[in-house]
Amino acid sequence: MSAPSSSTRKLAVAVTILVTVFGFGAYSADTPKTDQKVAIEPRAKPGSTEAASPRGNLRVDTTLVLINVTVTDPLNRFVTGLEKENFKLLEDKKEQPLTHFASEDAPLSVGLVFDASGSMSNKMGKARQAVAQFFKTANPEDECFLVQFNDRPSLVQGFTTALEEIQNRLTFTQAKGRTALLDGVYLALNQMKKAHNPRKALLIISDGGDNSSRYTETEIKNLVREADVQIYAMGIFEPAASRGRTAEELSGPGLLNEMAEQTGGRHFAVEDLNQLPDVAAKIGIELRNQYILGYTPLNQERDGKYRRVQVKLVQPRGLPPLRAFWRTGYYAPAR
Repeated sequence: MSAPSSSTRKLAVAVTILVTVFGFGAYSADTPKTDQKVAIEPRAKPGSTEAASPRGNLRVDTTLVLINVTVTDPLNRFVTGLEKENFKLLEDKKEQPLTHFASEDAPLSVGLVFDASGSMSNKMGKARQAVAQFFKTANPEDECFLVQFNDRPSLVQGFTTALEEIQNRLTFTQAKGRTALLDGVYLALNQMKKAHNPRKALLIISDGGDNSSRYTETEIKNLVREADVQIYAMGIFEPAASRGRTAEELSGPGLLNEMAEQTGGRHFAVEDLNQLPDVAAKIGIELRNQYILGYTPLNQERDGKYRRVQVKLVQPRGLPPLRAFWRTGYYAPAR
C-alpha cells in the first residue's frame, strides 16, 4: 500500500476544522469478483493541486468537508480511475464546488470490536481467520485496537501498528457469558478519540443483538451519528429458517445494519461460517478503494446542525450504469 503524499500531509496539517463523511462499495472489470478493481484512467498524481487529505474524521478549524465515496458497477465491483469531473456534490440540495479530489490509499485507525460471548464458542476459529484476512489488506502505517465483549466490554489491546499483537490476543480469547454489544461499541468509539490517523473505522464481529448492555440502542445510535467513524459489521447468524435463532440473533441484523448505514459503512449478514474470512477481506479492500471529495460549504453558518449530503455521478462513456456510496450527512461546527 502506498503512503500518503507530501501534499496530502501538508493539507492535513493546514486544515483547522475538518468534518469527514465516509463511503463504501466494490469493483473490477473482467470478472464479477468483488476483490478486484480496474482503473479507468490514471489516478490523481500525488503532487497535483487536487491531492486531498487522505481522510478526515478529524475536526479542526476551517470548514473543509471531505467525503469518501466508493463507486461500483452493476456486478458490485470497484470502479477506480474516475476523475473529479465525474462527480457532483450537493449539500442540503445545493451543489457545492469541489476544491479537492484524490483517490489514494492512506493509513487507517481501526477498532476491532469482537464478540466473545458464549454463543460464539463454535465460531471462534472462523472469526479469528476473518481478522487475519482483514489485516492482509492493511497499509503498513495502519494502527488497530481490540475491544472484546461478553457480559461487559474490555479494551484488550490499545492502538498498535503491530497487528500481529491483535491476533496473538485473540488466540487466547474464550467464548463465555452474555452479549454487551452496545457497550462494546461505546467503549470503541471512546478509544477511537486517541487515533493518530484521520481515517477511522470500526469492524464489528458478532453473532447477535444485545442482552447485557447498560447503554440503550437510542443512546448508541445517536453517538454513532455524531462520531466521524465508519462502521462495518459482520453478523454471524443461524439461517433465517433455523429454529435455533435466539431473540438476540433475530434483532441483531437490524441493529448492526442501522449502525453501519448511519456512518456510510455496511453490515454483512453471514450464515455460512466459511464465508467469514472472504467477507472480512472484502471489507478491507473496500476501505482502500474510496474517492475523497473535498469542498468548503457555501453555507458557512456555524449552527451545529445536521447537513445532508448527496453525491451524483457523471456517467463516463462506454461504462455500464455506476452506483456511488457515501455517508449521507455531517454535523456543521457549532459556535
